[in-house]
Amino acid sequence: MARVPARVSVSPAPLDDPDADLLARFAGGDSTAARALTDGLGARSYAVALRVLGDRAEAEDVAQEAMMRLWRIAPDWEPGTAKVSTWLYRVVMNLCIDRKRRRKRNGPALDDVAEPADPGPSVVGRMQEAERADALQGALMELPERQRLAVILRHIEGLPNPEIAGIMEISTEAVESLTARGKRALTAILSGRREELGYENA
Repeated sequence: MARVPARVSVSPAPLDDPDADLLARFAGGDSTAARALTDGLGARSYAVALRVLGDRAEAEDVAQEAMMRLWRIAPDWEPGTAKVSTWLYRVVMNLCIDRKRRRKRNGPALDDVAEPADPGPSVVGRMQEAERADALQGALMELPERQRLAVILRHIEGLPNPEIAGIMEISTEAVESLTARGKRALTAILSGRREELGYENA
């Protein structure tokens, strides 16, 4: 089972990577840098884990563990080796995959029900937005694992294909193929619910 090392050989980080600057400040004892990283990367880690796992409690555990690993390697971080966010996304992916494998070995829990991320819409559209978020989460959970990871990173997190390739340790072409197949599969899964979800005129 692949593990994420403290130093990763992915695309070099830009010199102005703000997360690397914050991590260096944290390693030097700056508590405000820790809060900034938690608010930014911690929240994004949770969002990705929730989309992959479909379970809030497990997503919280994954995000906390990923951030703890980041804190532990902070003193040894080498700026320019990788973007901090790329390293953290890969940790999150590995932790999620480990949990999904344990699920398969141990069987599903009674309360193992997928929940969508908080949509945060206006009051008027809250019900429909919640239904859309739930439908998207359900559709994502039907995708093959690698397609789901690629789609989440590209179309939900908005990462560029080269960064996704580094996170998933595959070629850019493979990322493009996975995301294209994943989008087609999502369209097919959701096609019968367009009117129900308010997309009939979209």
